[in-house]
Amino acid sequence: MVAEYSYSDLLDLNSWIRKNSDAFYWQCTARTVQESKLFPVNPYIAMSYLNAWYRYPALLRKLEQHMSPEELGDRAREVSSVANIITNGIMSQFYLGGRQMLIDMGMLRPTDALDDVMYVLDFSKRLNLAYHRNHAHTLPSDANQRAQLLPERVVQVFDADAFAVKPGDRLHTAVVRFLAQISQYAFLSHCECRLGISNSGPYKIGGNAEMLVRDFVDLGEGDFPWLDGVAAPVAHNNYTLPVVLKDTHFNIVDDWASFEATPGYDHDNMIAVGLYTSDYLSDGYIPVAMDNPATLADFLEHEREVLHEATSQLWKVMAEWRREQLLDAGLLVYYSVPKDLFHLAGIYDQDDWMTIEERAQRFKPLMNDEYGRDLIAELVGYISLSSQQGSEYTMSKWSGAPGDMWSTIPYSVLGDYPSTPTVGAPRAGSTSLPPKTSTWTTTAGRLSLAEVNERARATSPLAAQAPYRFLDDRWVKDNPGDPRVQELYRHTQASSRLLAGRGAGLTRADIEALRKADGQSA
Repeated sequence: MVAEYSYSDLLDLNSWIRKNSDAFYWQCTARTVQESKLFPVNPYIAMSYLNAWYRYPALLRKLEQHMSPEELGDRAREVSSVANIITNGIMSQFYLGGRQMLIDMGMLRPTDALDDVMYVLDFSKRLNLAYHRNHAHTLPSDANQRAQLLPERVVQVFDADAFAVKPGDRLHTAVVRFLAQISQYAFLSHCECRLGISNSGPYKIGGNAEMLVRDFVDLGEGDFPWLDGVAAPVAHNNYTLPVVLKDTHFNIVDDWASFEATPGYDHDNMIAVGLYTSDYLSDGYIPVAMDNPATLADFLEHEREVLHEATSQLWKVMAEWRREQLLDAGLLVYYSVPKDLFHLAGIYDQDDWMTIEERAQRFKPLMNDEYGRDLIAELVGYISLSSQQGSEYTMSKWSGAPGDMWSTIPYSVLGDYPSTPTVGAPRAGSTSLPPKTSTWTTTAGRLSLAEVNERARATSPLAAQAPYRFLDDRWVKDNPGDPRVQELYRHTQASSRLLAGRGAGLTRADIEALRKADGQSA
């Protein structure tokens, strides 16, 4: 068939492919080491790309029948969940990774599955544009590695209600120990990758301090079957910790929601902290144990012990897995990065996200440790696959090499060169892992999947409704007295210790005065 797209359609699409290529290369070569003593990480990464290639097109089309990418981005921005900076950004990367592998194997032409490629990439671009609306870039790398995601009304609450801490006091010690434990647990529960950890910011707090908003997601019993039982005592599925550090500049908060600071991140510079939970069923952020510093310290100390025990139990579970189960779990964590978008829309199906499509299963015999290692190294590190090479005169953005990670779509499809539209309907999936048997941990309680979906379909956060949805920070700045603005701010402030009922128009000086009167000014 001859493609029915315009020249401008393909110009825009290929520009987005190249942006993905450049951003992913920088991340993969500058920001990560992909290895584990337990999990076959590189083989499971490669398998996740293939599963994404075969399944994302049909699943995302089904999703848009219920909720647009723009609404999903707006909804996801108001809470912390798996639909976050890193997952929204890498959805297109994983899909393109599967495409590139199959092109290099000679199983696919760059002109194949054209409708699928156009759709998935357009969906991901629209999602990220809406999600990153507040800083008006598509990705943090477009904003000089900044991810100032949250609106003023949310950051004001985090700023106002954060409890002052100093090294050696009980709350400061509890926070440091909790962060160490939750990081370890989130890393293991996500099969020794960092998809359970996200950050946004930095947000300027006064003259010499910055806030980093730290998120830890998918911690409780939920989508991952291996957390059934093990994570039952975990109080919340997601945690958000706004952390304020003095004399510290977060010069990088990148597309993978990781950070670097100048000087380095030092807990001794932490001067304030808060704790919240939220998810696809909550209307914004819910304070956790934020009555006073003592109640917060109590909770963090107890939850640290809970997470410590859960980590120990999870090690025991995973130590019993055979290699195929380790591979399946890791690839499902990677492949399922868009899953909370389906939770937001109330159409999540466990089989869609926790099984491997039969066409992807065919590649498992290839995926020994050596092949997986070399394939991923060539694909996203060295950019040395034959399908990735351009002419000898070209120089790619970061490496200067004559190759780019992801192949663009040839413009010949606009003429009479044939293309194919799709990979077809999804086929049956399977997994070597035990099935899920427990409930889902949510802000509305422990629910069955049917209850989770029903509640999600009935959830409509105020900030996502008309006429509030399009009251962005620029308009609010010019119209602080508008009744709709006041209502939106008061709604966000409803559970705030210091800002409840105060509405819009507060300055940073007003916030600091309230903190000083509350005894929290650092």
